[in-house]
Parts: sequence; structure tokens; C-alpha cells
Amino acid sequence: MLSYNYCGKTDVGLKRSNNEDTFLINGERGFCLVADGLGGAAAGELASRIFSETAAEVFQPATDLDEKGAIERVQHSFRLAHERILYHVQRNPSHKGMGCTAELMAISDQGFVVGHLGDSRTYRFRQGRLKQLTHDHSLIQDHIDKGVLSPENARGHSLRNVILRAVGISDNLALDLIRGRTYPEDQFLLCSDGLTDLVEDYQIHQVLHSAADHHQKADQLINMALSGGGKDNITVVLVDVR
Repeated sequence: MLSYNYCGKTDVGLKRSNNEDTFLINGERGFCLVADGLGGAAAGELASRIFSETAAEVFQPATDLDEKGAIERVQHSFRLAHERILYHVQRNPSHKGMGCTAELMAISDQGFVVGHLGDSRTYRFRQGRLKQLTHDHSLIQDHIDKGVLSPENARGHSLRNVILRAVGISDNLALDLIRGRTYPEDQFLLCSDGLTDLVEDYQIHQVLHSAADHHQKADQLINMALSGGGKDNITVVLVDVR
């Protein structure tokens, strides 16, 4: 029977005075998440916290999940958080534009389910290969997909932070769902863009491929982003399959 070991770390970075990122791990309930707030300091922190607290509420019932149940809880977490953020903005118009990007991973009896919105990411490291499971919902990624911009020119672009999909931003919630099997020695990384804007995929590969334990790997990833300038909040969650 597979077991899952979790580790999460966050850092405010070198340029921000507050941390709008949130992560949550609940190994007993079989889920973890990373959320990155949008819409300014107070509002961004609140949006990511609403998402985290909503997921914790949805996953509270202690039942072993099949894949269908895991999908339903992931979808419900996003929908309910989305509604709550929109309702908050209705009552607090000064927080217009508030929302968050989010990665929510749930473990089922058949493998994993990931819900994804925005430009936070989920990666899988398996048998020496790193794969980005999610696709950025950003203007820059849209330009890359259309061939308007090369990946090399995208890094550091002035429009890099323009997000096309997020929790609580628009009336419609177009959620990506990724699901698959898990195998012994798999590693999953959920992270905010504060990591991936400054750390290349090959560097992430090197860290996950190393013999360090998952706490050391989380520290290494955050330190790499800090060494690269630490211009944003940095959050990582690692999941080891044993």
C-alpha cells in the first residue's frame, strides 16, 4: 500500500513586505494545496486564505476517497471558494480584483487528482524525468502557445503577471483537472510563480533528483529563488510517494 509524505515551506521573498501565498497540508485527509493571492496586499492574503479554509472545510469528512469522490471534492473546493470571494468583493468593493491562483491535489484510491487555475504549477518527477502537469493560465503562456513569443523571451517579460484565469476574478470558473496513477518513488511539486519565475525547470529537476530528503529539497528550491532575486513570495509543497 502506498504512503504519502508531505512537506511545505513559504517565504515572503526579498521584495515584498507581506506574504500573499498560502499552503495547506493535511495528510490524514489526503490533500494539499498552494494558493497565491491577487489584488493587493490585504485582499490577496485574504483570497488565498479563503481558498485554503474552504478546501479544509470541504475535505473535513473523514472518508477514503475513490477517484470520483476526490474529483468532486476538488471541484467543490474551487466552486465554493470562488463564490465566497465574489461575495466578499460585492460587500467590499474596494477589494475588486481580489482572487488567487491555486493548485489543489487530492489523493484517491486510484492515484491523484489536481485542480489548477492560474500560473501556479504542479510538477511530477518520475523515474528521473520532470513533467509539468499543469498549463499556465497567463497572457504570456497564451502568446507562447500562439507562437507570438518564445519561452526564452517570456522570462522577465513586463506582462508576465497578467493572469487569464483565477479563483474569484470573473463570473465563470474554468477549472483544469489533471488526474493519474501514483507509483512508488513519485514526487510531486506544487508551487507558486515566485519559484518558477526565477528557477528553471532543469534546476528543479536537479533538486528533485538529488538524494536530499524532502525538507532539504524544499529549502533548496526556496533558496534558489531567493538567490535569483526573490522578487515575489515563494511557496512549495512536496509530496513523496512511498
